[in-house]
Amino acid sequence: VQLQASGGGLVQAGGSLRLSCAASVFNFRNYVMAWFRQAPGKEREFVASINRSGGSTKLTDSVKGRFTIARDNAKNTVYLQMNSLKPDDTAVYYCGLTSIIYSRSTEAEQYGNWGLGTQVTVSS
Repeated sequence: VQLQASGGGLVQAGGSLRLSCAASVFNFRNYVMAWFRQAPGKEREFVASINRSGGSTKLTDSVKGRFTIARDNAKNTVYLQMNSLKPDDTAVYYCGLTSIIYSRSTEAEQYGNWGLGTQVTVSS
């Protein structure tokens, strides 16, 4: 399994970015997908997850109303649309893939595949 995240960059506070993660895996639709992030000196934290069909999503409280997660099973890709970005959103963003039940998709230890991540830097 390979996960290739892209779309990060430097943006001013209030700006937007759209992250993409392409998964090289058979039957992508069989997996729960998620985005986590890790800031310097901090643990990796849950940002968003999406169930297999794309019909249900979870978001951590700090990004609700600003971020949206979506997936395209035909393209083996998951997206994270980030609007109204804040300096606190600065981190390396990782996408994760797992076969566990969706209700546990907020738990980082459930993911064995992360990819290299993409850096998001929000300036004030």
